[in-house]
Amino acid sequence: MPAAGPPPPPPPPHAETLATALPSPWTYIATADAFDDEMRERIALHRSRRGEGWSTIDAPLDLAGAIEALPDNQPVLVDCLTLWLTNHMLGERDLEQECQRLAAVLSRPRGSWFVVSNEVGQGIVPDNALARRFRDAAGRLNQQVAAIADTVLLMVAGLPLKVK
Repeated sequence: MPAAGPPPPPPPPHAETLATALPSPWTYIATADAFDDEMRERIALHRSRRGEGWSTIDAPLDLAGAIEALPDNQPVLVDCLTLWLTNHMLGERDLEQECQRLAAVLSRPRGSWFVVSNEVGQGIVPDNALARRFRDAAGRLNQQVAAIADTVLLMVAGLPLKVK
């Protein structure tokens, strides 16, 4: 039996694998805001894992503007819609207007775009108004984006299930 060594690194997230199957350069649009040390560590880990060929754009609020500013025919990975939505909710911005603006931009693709979001409506109904509002808004946004997407995958236990 071979000697036990350190565990192998985890595979890259599925969306990154899909994007890097296309020729570089790849653009990663990050929507996270680093409000604490743990989130700063997560962001640093994500950046270090991506490696060569990636450029990163931070767009915690103006995601539509960041996408519109990109050159044509370049693979783009947006990670993630639910963090972007959270940023807008916490900033008390106009969710409906921002979601419509984003959906309008995503409906005019100029290349291969991979958009990550979380499915938050499969659990119990949250016990507070803000969490319920978030769950409902995330569900509506996911529906808008899924309606205009060519392909929709649901990740379960690291396995992609084709929904559309």
